[in-house]
Amino acid sequence: MRIGLLADLHANRQATEACLAALARAGCQRWVFLGDLVGYGADPEWTVDCVRAHVERGALAVRGNHDAALGDEAANTVNADIRATARWTRERLDGPQRAFLESMPLMIEDADRLYVHASAWEPDQWAYVSNPLAAKRSLAATTRWLTLCGHVHAPALYYEQGHSVSHFEPRPGVPIPLSSQRRWLAIPGSCGQPRDGNPAAACAWFDTDARQLCFLRVPYDHARSAAAIRAAGLPAAFADRLERGT
Repeated sequence: MRIGLLADLHANRQATEACLAALARAGCQRWVFLGDLVGYGADPEWTVDCVRAHVERGALAVRGNHDAALGDEAANTVNADIRATARWTRERLDGPQRAFLESMPLMIEDADRLYVHASAWEPDQWAYVSNPLAAKRSLAATTRWLTLCGHVHAPALYYEQGHSVSHFEPRPGVPIPLSSQRRWLAIPGSCGQPRDGNPAAACAWFDTDARQLCFLRVPYDHARSAAAIRAAGLPAAFADRLERGT
């Protein structure tokens, strides 16, 4: 079975639609959403409803920090733009939509895989797994063979090698065989707000039979998403990021 992996959708309808279509063309039959459905973008209602519909049909979804920030955590966020966007998003969502975000677990264990938005060692503290040392700490916190997470907004793949953890630079569209003799941590990158200099949306698929992981970059109408952010009165910096991919 091939599983479609999307992280950090960030209320970006155009990017999410493009990634879902690309993953469906790649043969994905199941879906996993790795958190941060909302925040930054102008279409939180559509994004939450889309993911909720997939979950009702058997998909899995974990909660991210922007999803959690719609509750009491919003007051603890030091970034004024993020606080303002959280308030705006909360006002746009109805009760069932907010309840869905609150109901998402921080982590899900599924067969030999762990799904989490940030780190496995303290999933509610939103630490970034952005280097081999952090990846090693996250892998040490679980016995699962493959950990899949988001939060970093750039694709990455790490693997255990003896007592250390190494980083592997994935190439979009090239399936990577994952050895059963190693443990792995993969970050698909951000669907809704990439930050690696490439404005194309990021996602990935994992084939449970072939044990292959493939990272994808999906071009989409990011200018339209940026225009929607500006039209909504959200911080212009969030729109600028989409156009630069940073």
